[in-house]
Amino acid sequence: MNFLSTFLLVCLISTTLCVPIIELPAESVDNSIDDDDDDVQLLWCSGWRVAGEANNLSPWNKIPENCVDYVQDYMLSRSYEIDLDIVCDEAMEFAKSVVVGDDGLDVWVFDVDETLLSNLPYYGQHGYGSELFDNIQFDKWVLEGVAQAIKPSLKLYKEVQRLGFKIFLLTGRTENKREITINNLIMAGFENWDRLILRGEEDHGKTAVAFKSEKRKAIMDEGFRIIGNSGDQWSDLIGSHVSMRSFKLSNPMYFIS
Repeated sequence: MNFLSTFLLVCLISTTLCVPIIELPAESVDNSIDDDDDDVQLLWCSGWRVAGEANNLSPWNKIPENCVDYVQDYMLSRSYEIDLDIVCDEAMEFAKSVVVGDDGLDVWVFDVDETLLSNLPYYGQHGYGSELFDNIQFDKWVLEGVAQAIKPSLKLYKEVQRLGFKIFLLTGRTENKREITINNLIMAGFENWDRLILRGEEDHGKTAVAFKSEKRKAIMDEGFRIIGNSGDQWSDLIGSHVSMRSFKLSNPMYFIS
């Protein structure tokens, strides 16, 4: 049998007996099914949240309109609680691995809002981040002083304290809210921190990254070692003079630069 005959025979067998290695979808496939669309939207919102947690989103001022229900469901779900548990448990294990010095200079920094204290009741009344931030309305909420503890953070706080770390609270709240912040923290179970650092008049207009970087620099200039840092915003954690390890808590409701 010559080459041409052999080739034709192989082709005939291939077309009748063999299945293609890769099957391309037919051009007429219709994916516009209601259930599928809902699933895709859910997946998109989940991907958007993950991208935000990974600091891969451009600055944003409110959540996407199509993700309001998703964010609400997430914030009220066991999933949010588990996410907080995992981050705080990891932070706790790291804290336990550190040999705390006898000189009292090892520090753990905590943010306040959505890190130690939950403002979920406020954001629940304002679309879970779907409305533009209103500082006047938010300040009214803060002055009520009723924000509850984020329980995994309270557990971490107490463990870090037991291990001998100095605890510095570094928040974007302003100095005129010092008293209500102290009272709210104590009411929620946070006690005996070493410093509470708030924004002064000289910090007005600074981004959170700039403000918190400057404050961490001042802490380090005093000789302190910032071992751990817990916050719900990347602006709590990045910039200059960062901690040995930082721990980002989940918060898809708002973004602070």
